[in-house]
Amino acid sequence: MIERSLKALAQALAAREISSVELTRLYLDRIARLNPSLNAFISIDPERSLAQARAADARIAAGEAGPLTGIPLAQKDIFCAKGWRTTCGSRMLDNFVSPYDATVIEKFDAAGAINLGKTNMDEFAMGSSNETSFFGPVRNPWDTTRVPGGSSGGSAAAVAALLAPAATGTDTGGSIRQPAALCNLTGLKPTYGVVSRYGMIAFASSLDQAGPMARSAEDCALLLNAMAGFDERDSTSLDRPLEDYTRDFAAAADARPLAGLRIGLPKEFFGEAERAGCDAAVMRLVDEAIAEYRRLGAETVEISLPNMQRSVPAYYVIAPAEASSNLSRFDGVRYGHRAAEYADLNEMYSRSRAEGFGAEVKRRILIGTYVLSHGYYDAYYLQAQRIRRLIADDFVAAFRQCDVILGPTSPDTAFRLGEKAADPVQMYLSDIYTIAVNLAGLPGMSLPCGFVEAADGRLPAGLQLIGNYFDEARLLAVAHRYQQVTDWHRQHPELD
Repeated sequence: MIERSLKALAQALAAREISSVELTRLYLDRIARLNPSLNAFISIDPERSLAQARAADARIAAGEAGPLTGIPLAQKDIFCAKGWRTTCGSRMLDNFVSPYDATVIEKFDAAGAINLGKTNMDEFAMGSSNETSFFGPVRNPWDTTRVPGGSSGGSAAAVAALLAPAATGTDTGGSIRQPAALCNLTGLKPTYGVVSRYGMIAFASSLDQAGPMARSAEDCALLLNAMAGFDERDSTSLDRPLEDYTRDFAAAADARPLAGLRIGLPKEFFGEAERAGCDAAVMRLVDEAIAEYRRLGAETVEISLPNMQRSVPAYYVIAPAEASSNLSRFDGVRYGHRAAEYADLNEMYSRSRAEGFGAEVKRRILIGTYVLSHGYYDAYYLQAQRIRRLIADDFVAAFRQCDVILGPTSPDTAFRLGEKAADPVQMYLSDIYTIAVNLAGLPGMSLPCGFVEAADGRLPAGLQLIGNYFDEARLLAVAHRYQQVTDWHRQHPELD
């Protein structure tokens, strides 16, 4: 049962093969058994989850069920949920119990979904390995000596290990797509503004975007149907008509279902010199996926994203600057961690923040404060914003030549815990293929494309698809076509 898709689980619930209470208990029991070794969840509340499941069973019995009614989901611990501890992976919020729901949580509650618990994450979403969490690192279910990716590593590990059928994540520079690639999942970062950020604890407000993580594109589409929509409480939320993101999923009668689709291959990813920046085995799997898309009828065209190489330095000016501003609210006064001993107000601020924040968060706050300071704003922050505009313009030009853009999600497979901890720059380069999408505000997704065989096991690799603004439906359909003819996304680690 726990290996079934969201649609199959909904059908089983509707047919009374299983109740939501029984299904929720299956997952809660598996979490209790496997989470101690994976550390994917921070907070579990079985009574609260089972109460939601009983309410969902009543809705199903009354004939009022929707596509997600009775389905258990894991929620990244960056989303405020009323009555739940919401830590954002930080000591600063270790004792914070949210008095309200984020819009994403509200929408899933309205859909009748069950909150299985809050998943572990890099502290304040700052990281690419899920090693910066105050609650300890998450371990990759494919190899527990390795990282699951970050910052949504807890959500990725939970779904990969079948502790949940699907989960929410957030993506500021690749934090849904990179862990999806490292854990053999499908993960989608929607167009900026499609999913409300209300109640999502902010890291970098112009980059953060919530999205779904699941095993297939079809599951992600069902989740996005529930998550998307205008929210007047979020000033960046876009007032657009609601869409059915599964609308293009009907099986095509044509033997070449993607005939006419133009897939752009950036020379900045696939040029002879550029290939050297990606693990050869990962790139080989991406090449095989391209060949599969050609067999499905798609045409590939070479495109250029000339400012792509500037995305990492631009991001690591803009994101820390916004983090410096957003995290100034955590001062030990209103809520969150407060130092036990201090002489005056200034010392209370400094001690509370020194104790409450981890090393990576402090590093980014310092960088952000520096680039925003007098004399450096024009030299760094303003220049980074200009580069951001150039990157967005490159994508606009590219989409005149193609419908979707394809490339690797991550330059390598899951690395070992601690391997990059002492070298922040190497850690930052883990997101080299994903960051530009956030800077431009575009939708992007990762889907499984095979496994790299290692001496001590096999590790998953991810394929990234990038779409034009508000083109999530086509992006998901293109991923779905690939998943109809491959089975990489159905494979999961054997943990029992």
